[in-house]
Amino acid sequence: MANEFPFEISPMFEGERVRKDDMFVELAGPKSRGFELVRAAGLDEITDGNFKLIGPDISAMEEGSRHPYAMIYRVAGKLVEPDLEAIVERRNHDFQNYIQGYMHLNQRYDVWVRINKDAIKKGLKSFEQIAKATMMLFKNELPFIEKIDATYITDPEEVEKQRAEALKIYETRDARTRGLHDEDVDVFYGCTLCQSFAPTNVCVVTPDRISLCGAINWFDGRAAAKVDPEGPQFAIPKGEIIDKEGGEYSGVNEKAVALSGGEYSRIKIHSFFEYPHTSCGCFEVVGFYIPEVDGIGWVDRDYTGNAPNGLAFSTMAGQTGGGKQIIGFLGVGVNYFRSPKFIQPDGGWNRVVWMPKNLKEKIKADIPAELVDKVPTEDEVGDLKALREFLEKKQHPVMQRWIKEEVAPEAAPEATGMTQAAPAWSAPMMMPAGMPAMPQFGGGEGVKITFKNAKITIDRIVLKGKEK
Repeated sequence: MANEFPFEISPMFEGERVRKDDMFVELAGPKSRGFELVRAAGLDEITDGNFKLIGPDISAMEEGSRHPYAMIYRVAGKLVEPDLEAIVERRNHDFQNYIQGYMHLNQRYDVWVRINKDAIKKGLKSFEQIAKATMMLFKNELPFIEKIDATYITDPEEVEKQRAEALKIYETRDARTRGLHDEDVDVFYGCTLCQSFAPTNVCVVTPDRISLCGAINWFDGRAAAKVDPEGPQFAIPKGEIIDKEGGEYSGVNEKAVALSGGEYSRIKIHSFFEYPHTSCGCFEVVGFYIPEVDGIGWVDRDYTGNAPNGLAFSTMAGQTGGGKQIIGFLGVGVNYFRSPKFIQPDGGWNRVVWMPKNLKEKIKADIPAELVDKVPTEDEVGDLKALREFLEKKQHPVMQRWIKEEVAPEAAPEATGMTQAAPAWSAPMMMPAGMPAMPQFGGGEGVKITFKNAKITIDRIVLKGKEK
């Protein structure tokens, strides 16, 4: 069947990147709008394999252009139920990356697609070719899908209209787990969909921690494991509790060893600093430690500016992703901010000191009321100096973690009207245990470098007397 398409289809193309210079067209992504959505339907509601396009097709697009992009699939079958929608939806990322010359990143309302120039030269002319190949893969790989149709949208107004409805659907899905908690279940769920991009990633989905991509909650994982036991979502028995507050379980640790190829042996699901959850690359938000104020900032992929540490989301995502367990950086799904166990070993919301205003507005109802005005955004804070001043002014609870240091003068002041510096409050500059020292940018307060386990060799020392 794949011979009917002007491109090769194979898992070997997972992880293929389409760079800007090789790109024919960009769809959705950080500079446009888009989404992907799967809806369950009745068998009599669908004409199997039907495709509909609203907006310009690939053949009508100019090289180097950017367009909004939405993909909506309806699936039907005797075993298809609404609980499976999110799972099937997440596989769109998996299957579309089988297509040579077509790069699909992220999920839900964060989708980002690029098509390679070579794919166009080989005969890719229409989104119908992409949709037909994707639907073929859905049916081949997920046998519970008996019928499927697809609607792709590139018309800006229609994308906006349909996206608003999609956001309501995502919110309804996420709300289901808010009354269920980690201690209420004996089984968590794992997901390996991102291992094509992040080979050592160990994604653990619990009632209190949604997947990093934000697309799979605990109920979704349960539904997927039920209908596709050999698929990328699977049960992880919790085992014994090792650290209740940090969220460390013997069953998760055993799975971490297996899934990471021995790279990691311990994971604390709710910890930021000690054996944190691995970060893949599809995460919605990156958390970053700010040693100058001993606090944690958060930045989402929609934010295009720099955080107070002088770094953009893309820079920190590159540092964080790839399936690594990075102390001082952490990838999460937006819905994790609503968890009662949100980084609880590290202070929870009392440790949060900055986030972009759009992200803050999105989760404002879930921020403790007494902290809403104490967490600044880019409107109030642009660098580390301003951040510290804001936290002091607002009496942010993170100040309780600061230490009082006496600032001793290097020499007695001369008789020039200068007065001795008074004792000052300062934030600790020491990193949490295990976190590598690194420079922070954009603060205007200098950089402290701490050498750990360093060996310094001096070849010789030459002493010279002071010339008279």
